[in-house]
Amino acid sequence: MKRPLETFPGDDTCAFALENVADAVFAVDRDFIVRYCNLAAGEIARTDPAEAVGRTCREVFGVTNCRTVCVLRQCMEEARPIANRIVTLKRANCPDVPVCVSVAPIWATGGTVVGGVQVFRDLSGGGFVSRLAGLQPLDDFGTRDAHLSEIVRMLPQIAQSDSTVLLLGESGTGKEVFARAIHKLSQRGGGPFVAVNCGALPEQLMESELFGYKSGAFTDARKDKPGRFALADSGTLLLDEIGDLPYAMQAKILRALQERSYEPLGGVETVPADVRVIAATNRDLGRMVAEGKFRQDLYYRLSVVVIRIPPLRERPGDVPLLVERVLGRCRMAVTKTIESVSPEAMERLLAHDYPGNIRELENIIEYAAILCQGRVIEPCHLPEHLRGGASGRACARARTMAEIRFQAAREAVDRHSGNRNAACRELGISKDTLRRILGRRDEDA
Repeated sequence: MKRPLETFPGDDTCAFALENVADAVFAVDRDFIVRYCNLAAGEIARTDPAEAVGRTCREVFGVTNCRTVCVLRQCMEEARPIANRIVTLKRANCPDVPVCVSVAPIWATGGTVVGGVQVFRDLSGGGFVSRLAGLQPLDDFGTRDAHLSEIVRMLPQIAQSDSTVLLLGESGTGKEVFARAIHKLSQRGGGPFVAVNCGALPEQLMESELFGYKSGAFTDARKDKPGRFALADSGTLLLDEIGDLPYAMQAKILRALQERSYEPLGGVETVPADVRVIAATNRDLGRMVAEGKFRQDLYYRLSVVVIRIPPLRERPGDVPLLVERVLGRCRMAVTKTIESVSPEAMERLLAHDYPGNIRELENIIEYAAILCQGRVIEPCHLPEHLRGGASGRACARARTMAEIRFQAAREAVDRHSGNRNAACRELGISKDTLRRILGRRDEDA
């Protein structure tokens, strides 16, 4: 509804309603001077609403890349409302917070745009960021799922102990995000956070990588080298994919956990291990213990606190929230103005099982953002196995980002009948980048 700025929010009823709504609301004039700010907006911006009035919105609600992604400016210049944009508010001495923004122009009586009103909602998972001070990693793991919200609610208590934590969940569910969150909330938050993928290290190098080695321990050991335990001193060590740890190494990890000390390879002195260990795996360790593939004593030592992170298919209500957040990051990285996902495309996203969980969803949205030339992502922009709706789930599989980029580039070239220059213009990349994306697979095709 077109309403003159001078009447906003003119009557007491309107003002009372705006002051008490859960969403943040503020209004600016053509010079982006804040003319109104409700309590919710002041709370998110960490400022008194009365002090916000008279200052520029950029001063009060600092946004990442504010000059280039100002939704209010676009709204007033194009004289049209814009809905569901994701931006990140920058706040001094406080963690940044992602918000979902909707804006509309404010009209003078004669039909001229004289300002704009913005409504935004905190997307940090029901206020997790404000409660978990300084905890930015959870911004990327927002949820409306009751079970996962309860897990996040307990994180501060879990973090304050120094007990070992075992994170269980499928690949791509965000186990490292939770590990970093626990570290940030703990008394060790000021120390280092060191992550090591136990499945990526060769077995013959595992001991030296974890515990380090002394000069002369082997032929090429010309000087001492600290291991991951030493690098994580006074901090947190994440042993990711602990289920892939060789059986011989499990006894040495167990001793380090129990004795809180270890011996570097080739060393004769015991080194104290002032490290909090968090382990993560997508395997069923209980079954591995029964099959004799994982030490029972290490399993019980690791599982002092066990956190099971549900896969994305068990919390479909989080898909729209995660899609909006990924789109927000895509808007920053790609020179396109993608506002939303169409209901038809969202229906297909909600119907998908996500074997690759959040990581797969991020790849899907990035792929769609590459193909989308308008403001709305449609089903035709989704990967091929999602374009057929729910029936496409049978052929779905988790794919790497390289595969997704390759498919996007290949389809762009095909759409332009092999004209690579035209494909580059559509994708907004250089010919060298296109050549690298297509690589040998294109040459073999």
